[in-house]
Amino acid sequence: MNAVIISCGTELVTGQCVDTNSAWLSARLTAAGVRVAAHVTVGDDAEELAGAVRKALQEAELVLLSGGLGPTPDDLTREAIASAIDEPLLENTEALAQIVRFFERWQRPMPESNRRQATLPRGCGVIANPRGTAPGIRHVRGDRRLYAFPGVPAEMKAMFEAEVGPLLSQLTGGARTKSACLRCFGISEARLGELLADLMQRGRNPSVGTTASQAILSVRVLAEGDSAEAARRLLSTDVSDIRRRVGSPIFGENDDTLEGIVAGLLVAQGKTIAVAESCTGGLLAARLTDVPGSSAYFLRGYVAYSNAAKTELLGVATDLITEQGAVSEPVARAMAAGCRERAGTDYAIAITGIAGPAGGSPDKPVGLIFIALAESTDVRVSRHLLGEHLSREEVRDRACKTALNMLRLRLVLGP
Repeated sequence: MNAVIISCGTELVTGQCVDTNSAWLSARLTAAGVRVAAHVTVGDDAEELAGAVRKALQEAELVLLSGGLGPTPDDLTREAIASAIDEPLLENTEALAQIVRFFERWQRPMPESNRRQATLPRGCGVIANPRGTAPGIRHVRGDRRLYAFPGVPAEMKAMFEAEVGPLLSQLTGGARTKSACLRCFGISEARLGELLADLMQRGRNPSVGTTASQAILSVRVLAEGDSAEAARRLLSTDVSDIRRRVGSPIFGENDDTLEGIVAGLLVAQGKTIAVAESCTGGLLAARLTDVPGSSAYFLRGYVAYSNAAKTELLGVATDLITEQGAVSEPVARAMAAGCRERAGTDYAIAITGIAGPAGGSPDKPVGLIFIALAESTDVRVSRHLLGEHLSREEVRDRACKTALNMLRLRLVLGP
């Protein structure tokens, strides 16, 4: 079965909002064995949207549409669907009753403009909306199905799960697709491609591909089978093989983050951490404490931005800073050691560097970062030249990710 997903809204085509609905719907359909042929984004224009709906119904058995079902004049999905299927708009008593009940439940008067949300193309069914005022629209004609949902993600997801989710097995004849996404850090995209080249050949099942975003590489695996179990077996075989080939750069799956993985390892091993930051200005501490339950492992954070702060807060010798410079291996080492001693933690991380855009020199260019990891028996320091082409935000972000990965590898692999 093929599907087309249509998103409606001028705010989407002008870049004012990001279309997350299409990505979510695609993932749900793909997992059920539905092939998503296209994503289409249309502004608030009834004629253009009607044309997109007509074309989608010609090309796919399943059309999902989100957006444009609100009460305002720029909400034109009802009119577009009516034009596409050549049916008039009529007030639907079931839809009107749902809207009235919504306002009664909240003990508010219903504005007259909400009444237009009860108009549907003749012959279409109503999709209940338990989270808002806009009923969805169901259109079934022959082997073609169209489901229209509000653009509000929480409303759309709840309505999809109630209306379309239970039908997917029936619509696909039991075929199933299973997917996984392995998350990597500390390996180049080119090297990753070399390791997985034979798995990434076109036409192979499972299909394997890589993407990069903010220094995180993702390996996406998509397995198709006649049953859920068959697809799961294919997926499991490839995931195990990829893990074996790539090794320690794989830190998690799907929505895992470096800070989340590190947090889990610290809790599991009963270890604690403190951080001392210069160029990252508290960003590493924020990442570590973004994880719920961080009080179990995170004890203290120092933002020692100035040279004086490095001395006063962490005990870094002024002579050392004068001789070596604040951005240097010895200063990073002293920062980490002083941080761990003062915080009384199992581990301490220190970051010092040049985030830019100014402040670099031929010897110490923008993007130069030193990261130190201290524990009771040792202090390890690594030097990283992240690149002068990166923005200040990118340098700081990658410095934090590199520091988190350094700690992750220590917790996973040991000394």
